[in-house]
Amino acid sequence: MKRLLHGLALLLLATLLTACGPQRQSVFPPTITIQQMRALPDGAWQLSVRIQNNSYTGMDYQSIEGSLQVAQGIPARVHAKFDLTIPSFAGDVVQVEVLPTPAMSQALQAVAGKGSAGSLPYVLTGSVHCVPNLEDHPDNKNPRDFPFNSNSFLSPVPGVPNTFR
Repeated sequence: MKRLLHGLALLLLATLLTACGPQRQSVFPPTITIQQMRALPDGAWQLSVRIQNNSYTGMDYQSIEGSLQVAQGIPARVHAKFDLTIPSFAGDVVQVEVLPTPAMSQALQAVAGKGSAGSLPYVLTGSVHCVPNLEDHPDNKNPRDFPFNSNSFLSPVPGVPNTFR
């Protein structure tokens, strides 16, 4: 019985000492999606790209580099630099302009002609560059690049011309 009590006391002491260690940061890849897309008069597309921080710490997002593929056509380059601080488990939106290919523009016009019944599949892939927020954790300055891959559909917004969600 005495040995059992000593064993339990040692186990309790080890558990308490482990809890006293430095706080572990859990950093996870963000979720990147297109929240809204507008066709601009000059032919470019303005994407409202939503970045959802899935980490237990705030993150400073700095750039996105990738491609947008619409209707299984040739992808267009998606690139933007910005300074966006997103707290843990929160999201924010950044505006990115994309120059679509002629085939992408034709596919969008075909869907716009169908009204709210139309939808256009897209794939957004690439990587996002970020750094853990220094205010939350001044000792962690390791930059990170997280890959992302988002598949969904764009549909015309009723009553709002040249806008898709």
